[in-house]
Amino acid sequence: MKILIDIAHPAHVHLIKNSYFELKSKGHTVIVTVKDIPSAIQLLKLFEIPYVYLGGKSDSLIGKALLQLKFNFLLWKIVVREKIDIAFGSSLTVAQLSKFTRVKSIILDDDDDEVEPLFVKYAHPAADTILSPACAIRKTTKMIGYAGYHELAYLHPNRFTPDISVLNEIGVLPDEKYFILRFNAFKAHHDVGVQGLSIENKRRIIEMLKPYGRVFITTERNIDEEFKPYQLKVSPEKAHSLMYYATMLIGDSQTMTSEAAVMGTPAIRCNTFVRRISYLEEEEFTYHLTYGFLPNDSDAMFSKINELLALPNLKQEWQVRRAKMLSEKIDVTAFFVWFIENYPASAETMRTNPDYQYNFR
Repeated sequence: MKILIDIAHPAHVHLIKNSYFELKSKGHTVIVTVKDIPSAIQLLKLFEIPYVYLGGKSDSLIGKALLQLKFNFLLWKIVVREKIDIAFGSSLTVAQLSKFTRVKSIILDDDDDEVEPLFVKYAHPAADTILSPACAIRKTTKMIGYAGYHELAYLHPNRFTPDISVLNEIGVLPDEKYFILRFNAFKAHHDVGVQGLSIENKRRIIEMLKPYGRVFITTERNIDEEFKPYQLKVSPEKAHSLMYYATMLIGDSQTMTSEAAVMGTPAIRCNTFVRRISYLEEEEFTYHLTYGFLPNDSDAMFSKINELLALPNLKQEWQVRRAKMLSEKIDVTAFFVWFIENYPASAETMRTNPDYQYNFR
């Protein structure tokens, strides 16, 4: 089988990397394409995943729309030349391939319809199948829900073992408390009008945490000058190990919040997506692994941070909660690989017997 995987965000590299290597090991041809996303390209190189560079980059909606035409054309040429059977990934380009080629497109989408109206409008109708966490709110009948999250494709215990040696790189002892702050850039098409942590609240969080342990900041693009002394400077493939051992993660990123949660690290998130994304709501209210606050509810956020800091066995308690979550979820990579190899029969199996997925623990 010949499979195309398109990368449109750095998190997509983590999402597909294990599927890529498993499919390759089973004899399939897998071609990875990537746009002009330096951090995604860096990760592909670190994981030694060959890729086809598509170029292009724009922060404006008009610019993104024009570039989309270019991406569609470039991928069309690859599909025709390589005789691709299935396109797989989380990009609009993958979805739209089904409109003008014979390729079957499987979209990975974990956000609710309301959160990403443009992607829903232009990608969902074109895609053949949409794989989503079962908790996602969708109107389309193309969705097949599975018991997991994107982050469990690479942070499930079957796929991820934290490396404690990375603590040496940031000068932290194994029993020393430290905190990771994540500040988002909000440049995606669905981020228009979105707000996260204010600079005043960023300062207040740092001052609140400093008496309890070291503070490290990771951010997209440029970091404010005053925060540079806290900037985390390690190779990006080591970030998950650092999150695993951290006392807490605080920020305004959806992906890193969920990553921390599924690893059993307490996570606090503040942005205007709060209460609008089902998988994060499930992680919060079903498994109690994370907490979300709107920007105008910062007093409640700081109260929760203080509450967590006062818990004597914080990390141990979160590992118990994580175990509960994992007992009800699947190895998402194993499920993806089975679904691709057996598509479209796999789609019919999931519709008639959704419990089949629990073979992939």
